[in-house]
Amino acid sequence: MNQFSELPLTESIHQNLVRNCFVEPTPVQAQAIPAALTGADVVATAQTGTGKTLAFLLPIIERLLKSSDADRNGSRTKIRALVVSPTRELAIQIADAFAKLSVGTGLRATVVVGGLSEQTQLNSIRRGSQLIIATPGRLEDFLNRRLIDLTSVEALVLDEADRMLDMGFLPAIEKILAILPASRQSMFFSATMQKDVERLIARHSKNPVRIAVGGAAMKAPDQIDLHVYEVEEHMKIGLLRHMLDQESGSFLVFARTKHGTDRLASKLSALGTRAVAMHGNRTQNQRNQALAGFRDGRYRVLVATDVAARGIHVDSVAHVVNYDLPQAPQDFIHRVGRTGRAGQRGSASTFSSKSEWGEVRRIERECRVRLLRQEISPAVVSQVLTSAEAEKRSNVSGPSARPSSHARPSRDSHATPKRAFAAKGKKSFGNSKDKRSFRDGPPQHRTGIYSS
Repeated sequence: MNQFSELPLTESIHQNLVRNCFVEPTPVQAQAIPAALTGADVVATAQTGTGKTLAFLLPIIERLLKSSDADRNGSRTKIRALVVSPTRELAIQIADAFAKLSVGTGLRATVVVGGLSEQTQLNSIRRGSQLIIATPGRLEDFLNRRLIDLTSVEALVLDEADRMLDMGFLPAIEKILAILPASRQSMFFSATMQKDVERLIARHSKNPVRIAVGGAAMKAPDQIDLHVYEVEEHMKIGLLRHMLDQESGSFLVFARTKHGTDRLASKLSALGTRAVAMHGNRTQNQRNQALAGFRDGRYRVLVATDVAARGIHVDSVAHVVNYDLPQAPQDFIHRVGRTGRAGQRGSASTFSSKSEWGEVRRIERECRVRLLRQEISPAVVSQVLTSAEAEKRSNVSGPSARPSSHARPSRDSHATPKRAFAAKGKKSFGNSKDKRSFRDGPPQHRTGIYSS
């Protein structure tokens, strides 16, 4: 399949694809959609930014339309399909994609997540929704209270299954799957294929069609340039400021804790950079506003924790910065996968002190990547040291101002110890003639990439 027009889809779906400028499928879409349209179980492994969302939404919409035609009396009020995702943001974005692709079909979807009005979600279900897009925790709660009926579900999708298991949702997922009809179609989409994910698939699928795009399951996309800087903690903010001055485009910066995320965003804002924080302690409205502002360009820098950033799908992120080191190889892959999306090139930089060089070899081995060591030129070192001294004086004189868009930061009870990263190769930063620019605008026509 070279174009979406070749797929045996209902005419209204083809019209919506054209309306949204989806012409050519990505590799995971070209392989997964035809298999899913046959009703077979599907297991797809592909990196973030490769178009997995569209790969399962199109077959679901086609199936729902056929179910509606076959059973006009009851299908419009019964839940026929279920998508489970790890975060609220991702669930909301899947619902937005569904809304665009189902225009004129009469199909309805309800988002079932924490942090939003429970009564609004229940009212939407009672009015009739054929598709439920949910996070495991809120869905399990609805099931425990018998507020939702999943006995008519014909198609199930576990999106980013690896991350849901990393977040400890396996018991909730097992409970949800045990309630669903055994005759359903099951589709599993994941960026990595770990042993616990394989065991889950073995228990809940029937002779699935397996699709692997991009080679090894744990591998950073080839279109992302990976760098590592040796920098001590007190100099990180100065190096980040220098990078912001030298490079164009938006920055997604990862911090380890919620408090650290707030603190870093506040420092950047006080220094004149349009920055906003996003983490699990923010209200859903605050998180939505932060993500919308970052996507629209009102904020140049989004500082986020790993869990919150899992729902971030913005095609124009120019640079990812690991301000604090990730805790596991799969977290590294998911972080850097936020850039280099929709066919664009991206850049990902990791900050590491000299004492943190230990575990990068494991990251490089398991992720099959090489982080290019960047040497900081003397001029940049001087600038960074000046920034560090200024920050120390600011801390002595008083706390930095908090941006008005930020909620009061929460204090984490424990801070995770830093992990070590090392890198191979050397490249000078500050003297390089290879100045790369990033475009924030969309391409001339869109491929099938939509969300994750």
